[in-house]
Amino acid sequence: MTESLYDRLGGKDAVNAAVDIFYTKVLADPLLAPFFGEVDMVKQRNHQKMFLTYAFGGLPTYEGKNMREAHKHMDLNDDHFGAVAGHLQATLEELNVPADLIGEVMAIAASTHDDVLNL
Repeated sequence: MTESLYDRLGGKDAVNAAVDIFYTKVLADPLLAPFFGEVDMVKQRNHQKMFLTYAFGGLPTYEGKNMREAHKHMDLNDDHFGAVAGHLQATLEELNVPADLIGEVMAIAASTHDDVLNL
């Protein structure tokens, strides 16, 4: 059996570190920060950690909302999606994640485009 992306990234500690750095970048971005003004960021970080653990193969199921449902009220566009993706890639690079694993993560992120933007 091949090792999951979750395990190859470093498991729980790696996902936790990535989510914390990622949201520091997102909240400092004037394009994205307004979406989080009323959000409980402790809850949001924990939710994101669970989602990424699932998306990267560390959990067999995910109990949260699907991407389309979670983002439908936000009126997001390609600029928002690109900014989030850019912060994700920059976070992984900052954590010295190997390029091939960054590519796998970014492919997963790209696969959510239409659902996040509700297209």
